Amino acid sequence: MIDDLYSTRLLKLAANLPHAGRLADPQGSSEKVSKLCGSKVVVDVALTDGKVSAFAQDVQACALGQASASILGTHVLGADLAEIEMARDQFRAMLKQGASAPSGRFADLSMLAPVKDYPARHASTLLAFEAAADAVRRAMERTSRAGAA
Repeated sequence: MIDDLYSTRLLKLAANLPHAGRLADPQGSSEKVSKLCGSKVVVDVALTDGKVSAFAQDVQACALGQASASILGTHVLGADLAEIEMARDQFRAMLKQGASAPSGRFADLSMLAPVKDYPARHASTLLAFEAAADAVRRAMERTSRAGAA
């Protein structure tokens, strides 16, 4: 039912996006766009010892994409690439295959489980995690190249 999808809790998350905006000097950035609906997420990160130490996101998405980005923004500081990728992969499996929700710091993604019944919404709901994983990967590549120079 559509009411399960747009719960009061989900709408509150969507309205309160942590770390909105852009970083002045990110080590890694990524922009992801949903071709289906036009939702767009830009993520900037900085890393310290391989973990996210600064994070910003510019989110132009539906309430589901914003809620997902809100969960990401609330819990991403201190996460490393493996943790973000694992959450993204578990989140994708939850939406596309009905698998269990991610565990650990991103366990709040369980509230988005009803999205599995709306395949047209999967891409926009996953955007923030796709962009975050890509931005962290780029930051790691940049810092490893700088260290090798």
